[in-house]
Amino acid sequence: MLQFPAVTWLGNQPYLLLSLTSLFWAGNVVLARYVAGHVPPITLSCIRWCGTFVLLLPFAWPHIKRDWPILRAHWPMILIFSATGFALNNVLSYSAMQYTEALNGLLMQSSGPLFVALWSLALFGVRLTRGQFLGIAASFAGVLIIILHGDVTALTSIRLNKGDLMYAACMFAFGLYSALMPRRPKVHQLSLIGATTACGALMLLPASGWELTSGGGVFIWDRLTVAAIFYVVIFPSALAYLFFNRGVALIGPNRAAPFQHLMPVFGSVMAIAFLGERLQLFHLIGYALVLAGVVTASRK
Repeated sequence: MLQFPAVTWLGNQPYLLLSLTSLFWAGNVVLARYVAGHVPPITLSCIRWCGTFVLLLPFAWPHIKRDWPILRAHWPMILIFSATGFALNNVLSYSAMQYTEALNGLLMQSSGPLFVALWSLALFGVRLTRGQFLGIAASFAGVLIIILHGDVTALTSIRLNKGDLMYAACMFAFGLYSALMPRRPKVHQLSLIGATTACGALMLLPASGWELTSGGGVFIWDRLTVAAIFYVVIFPSALAYLFFNRGVALIGPNRAAPFQHLMPVFGSVMAIAFLGERLQLFHLIGYALVLAGVVTASRK
């Protein structure tokens, strides 16, 4: 990261980095649902990573030049990171928001720690500790309380559609990205995110061209579209992935994964702040469980 005291300090605060990542990604889920019908999902994903690469390139280029021999030697891993963390998971999540509600997406997002744990176990034999398991369970219970408004019987009324299944597939792909992150090439993080965003954008360009020319989606260029592109390029992309990669590097994927449970918390806070919803007792109970679970699961 850039050598400024505040940036250096932030780069060594994994819990803050991962919390900010969840905040930015929660906004991304809500925004993706809001702009459904304005920008086709593949095209929005392509614009997101093209814009992120252009934004980061001036800062990343010196590191990419220095680390190029290592990046080239590990190109299969770079392609896997690009596909699972940028191209595939992003297209699936934006496509899912064409068919399901933002709250459903936030609920599906809470399955992320499970997929990270399964991939870590399958690939590297890394098991959850008792504290991590209890923390994930507690925070997931808190997520359910928040989303179900404290009414457990409402769980029976939830109906899965193809959008929910797409989001589950998105989390399956991102779980692999998270589990592999500790095995990333030993390069500067700007080199890594610069290379992976470039590859992710290149993977999406042909699909985006097909989507626009085949009538697979309508692109409406208006203020909402411009604002959405501005947000997704800066916050859930450039900043969030830098923060997430650094947080995982500092504390590992299994300890970092429960921070995804903060997304429904931030989503509900946004609803209270911007949509006029009232703060109720079930919110406080859910927040307490999520935070207690995250603290428990992220401890050494």
